[in-house]
Amino acid sequence: MRELILASQSPRRRELLAIAGFRFTVRSASVEEVRAADESPVDYVRRLAQAKAEAAWRHGDEIVLGADTTVVADDRVLEKPTDPGDARSMLRLLSGREHTVITGICLRHRDGAIVDHSATTVHFALLTGSEIDEYVGSGEPMDKAGAYAIQGLASKFIERIDGCYFNVMGLPLSLVYRHWKALV
Repeated sequence: MRELILASQSPRRRELLAIAGFRFTVRSASVEEVRAADESPVDYVRRLAQAKAEAAWRHGDEIVLGADTTVVADDRVLEKPTDPGDARSMLRLLSGREHTVITGICLRHRDGAIVDHSATTVHFALLTGSEIDEYVGSGEPMDKAGAYAIQGLASKFIERIDGCYFNVMGLPLSLVYRHWKALV
């Protein structure tokens, strides 16, 4: 199987690709992550995924995977929290309701780019203030879109999901594999 280049420093994305059996190396470049005022969440993650793949792509023999994940609740985009107070605010918003996790992917290759996305609905349990404080105190929410990690301590807060579990972790593996297979 041809080697993939992952344009991300995310340990979760590396872990997922490894579990799925991809041979890959990591090469990421800095990309500004600022959503335009009128940009939809889907357009935003797709644009960022493509920008990340383009920034890491060097020559025609490569296939570079870029990805970006965001959480959307009440038409509000929840990215990584800026501080513990922001994380608490996000978790209060998610508590007892459903939200959508959207991941954009881009496979940059010799002839251009394949850009796609996956969306998963997540149903959160109703959280108490002390549960939120304890979770934020763990530090886990601080580098996660939406201030939680489905595969970590927050797993106990997830009542159910509709869609791809791996998408909520940050990389919809079956979608990536389908496009990868078409290229190789």
